[in-house]
Amino acid sequence: MIPVNPQPEPPNFDADVRQPGCAFLATLPSPTGDEWRGRDYWRRVLKYARQVYGGICAYSAQWIPSVTGSDTIDHFLPKSQCPILAYEWSNYRYSSLKLNSRKGHHLILDPFRVQFGWFTLGFPSLLVKPDPGLPHNLQTEIRQAIGILKLNDDEACIESRQSWVLDFCRGEITFAFLQRKAPFIANELQRQGLVCTIRRVMGIV
Repeated sequence: MIPVNPQPEPPNFDADVRQPGCAFLATLPSPTGDEWRGRDYWRRVLKYARQVYGGICAYSAQWIPSVTGSDTIDHFLPKSQCPILAYEWSNYRYSSLKLNSRKGHHLILDPFRVQFGWFTLGFPSLLVKPDPGLPHNLQTEIRQAIGILKLNDDEACIESRQSWVLDFCRGEITFAFLQRKAPFIANELQRQGLVCTIRRVMGIV
């Protein structure tokens, strides 16, 4: 994860999402399962969220392709636990479907709270870890988020990070492009002073 700056709610959010959502909750204050079906008004702001967050997943800090990817609105505080926040823009995080599903009902470290350098990336392992200099309780929170999201346990997650790094190493993408599409990787290369030496680190000659 990297810091995510909260963006202002869409101009028509109140009319499109909050008002119909609150009207539904007035009749059924604690919906469960299928009772939410047809009341997913938050989907109306998915396109706006994609635009204002640059298509970058709040949890993987990688671009979600609009054609082949599956982007979603994640309720940071789960709607099953906090239905009153189901229709509040401040509770939404732009996320890939896979990581949204993994987060599920878990409470994890909020991308809006994360600071640069809290999550680190190892090279050439491409494993995500907490900064060892952080307080123990914060390191625990970061490890929990990494574990719940399976950032190191899912081979596809590691392969995705590897793909971005190797494309950069081979000169197929620029560093500016990497910053836009995979900002966590770009930030770690820069923070660790590896932008010019990553080819050697990755064993590419």
